[in-house]
Amino acid sequence: MERAEKGGGRGCRCGGLDRWWLWRGGRGSKAVASPNTHQTRWLWARPVPATSVPCPSAGPQRTMKVLLLTGLGALFFAYYWDDNFDPASLQGARVLLTGASAGVGEELAYHYARLGSHLVLTAHTEALLQKVVGNCRKLGAPKVFYIAADMASPEAPESVVQFALDKLGGLDYLVLNHIGGVPAGTRARTPQATRWLMQAPPLPVTRECHLQVNFLSYVQLTSRALPSLTDSKGSLVVVSSLLGRVPTSFSTPYSAAKFALDGFFGSLRRELDVQDVNVAITMCVLGLRDRASAAEAVRDEVSPC
Repeated sequence: MERAEKGGGRGCRCGGLDRWWLWRGGRGSKAVASPNTHQTRWLWARPVPATSVPCPSAGPQRTMKVLLLTGLGALFFAYYWDDNFDPASLQGARVLLTGASAGVGEELAYHYARLGSHLVLTAHTEALLQKVVGNCRKLGAPKVFYIAADMASPEAPESVVQFALDKLGGLDYLVLNHIGGVPAGTRARTPQATRWLMQAPPLPVTRECHLQVNFLSYVQLTSRALPSLTDSKGSLVVVSSLLGRVPTSFSTPYSAAKFALDGFFGSLRRELDVQDVNVAITMCVLGLRDRASAAEAVRDEVSPC
């Protein structure tokens, strides 16, 4: 490190720059007020040859900066990942859950039942719903109702929400979990798959799943339930998929519907925030599952190595 005098002040050459800290001003210098003194600090900076000796203080300063940034990052993640869930908050909560007859929806119903929530369950198959309702009662749910409904019908979402409002007197949680698969034998890149994806009323309704099941019914259920959720400052939970964020092979219709859900509810969340509406929206992104049925479905599409 070299020390030099310039304009009646002191300076040091370090890190490839001449930096002059002068306690008495010089012409053309820039003043920076010292926070704890009545002095004024002046700074010059000019390039110097790369052969300059590094300032010994650069190493500790860099280390301190790294440690500070690491600490701030740890505090950030601790704040956003802190699990402050209170199970008692679901005691007596009024929940409408779709797709509740099997899989993720069935397990969600059992968790809500254990926590003492009032439930309205819906799915397409009534026999499976009845079994889940019986199990929820055994697990301690104070009230459990069900309504069998086919979300391929454009009238179903309205009737389901109205049924829940009539039985529970309002809603605190709307959990959207139902889904429809691609019709058997439909190749992802064919016009038939695209036609299936875009099929929606007023075209004839079939049991084969289409945009009405995987997207439009979500919009209809949300629109009908939103006034009650606004009154209760409730929550909207949407069970989506990683394929709504990262597309993969042989999933074009399914992935397109999930991308639509992500876009719709992401935009709705911002609209509610701007309008100061206290309704929380949570997107649950499920990862990929390694299932034998999925592998069998694309077996003919994959060329052997």
